[in-house]
Amino acid sequence: QVQLVESGGGLVQPGGSLRLSCAASGNINSINAMGWYRQAPGNQRDVVARIRSDVGITYADSVKGRFTISRDDAENTVYLQMNSLKPEDTAVYYCNAAHYAGGRWYDYWGQGTQVTVSS
Repeated sequence: QVQLVESGGGLVQPGGSLRLSCAASGNINSINAMGWYRQAPGNQRDVVARIRSDVGITYADSVKGRFTISRDDAENTVYLQMNSLKPEDTAVYYCNAAHYAGGRWYDYWGQGTQVTVSS
């Protein structure tokens, strides 16, 4: 099992910045990927940015050039630096850790943190 605890959400004006943090604990060595997803009301949960051990870092097209994902292995923490925020970035952001075994991914999720971009 893997436990994920997120922090760093809040209210920010358009053009502003926020940094989300996700601390992982438990069976850390089993993790093959970590990343961030988001879900706005009425929408499905979509990937924002992800770090995979085999393919590296990927971003959703909508956040490329504005968001940066990084990790601190010593602290078992993944960060999402969000710059030039737009109202359409408003959503609940979820940290994800995934383990690949037997031809499928097993997902672990944080509790979610609200990000609201509004003037």
